[in-house]
Amino acid sequence: MTVARILAVKGRDVFTTQPHRTLQETARLLASKGIGAVVVTGADGQVLGIISERDIVRALAEGGAPALDDAVSSHMTSEVFTASSSTCIHDIMERMTHSRFRHVPVVEGERLAGLISIGDVVKHRIAEIETEHRALREYIATA
Repeated sequence: MTVARILAVKGRDVFTTQPHRTLQETARLLASKGIGAVVVTGADGQVLGIISERDIVRALAEGGAPALDDAVSSHMTSEVFTASSSTCIHDIMERMTHSRFRHVPVVEGERLAGLISIGDVVKHRIAEIETEHRALREYIATA
């Protein structure tokens, strides 16, 4: 199974922010949309980084409430692991687990094309396992 399959089900909408926005603006966006991370993009739509709830909590722990006025670029993760639509879900799941991150921007031709989360990956992996389980039960029942 590939990233394209997940995006076909969940869609390609991605919430983004710009590097000059404040942590407070980003926290409000995360809260209002009920999401855990946003992709930081440049004016051309290129991925510059990602900022998550964890990044904001770390900034607050280090700098207190004044950190909310900091630019997103000061606290975002700029070395972002990205995937393409053809990337295998198993590869992403392994990388997410090993590197301990929960969101992967999907990039096509250097442009943001979607975002998948660990929840998306787990949901599709469970569906895959359930399909295999059903097939095995049917096979055993007819044998």
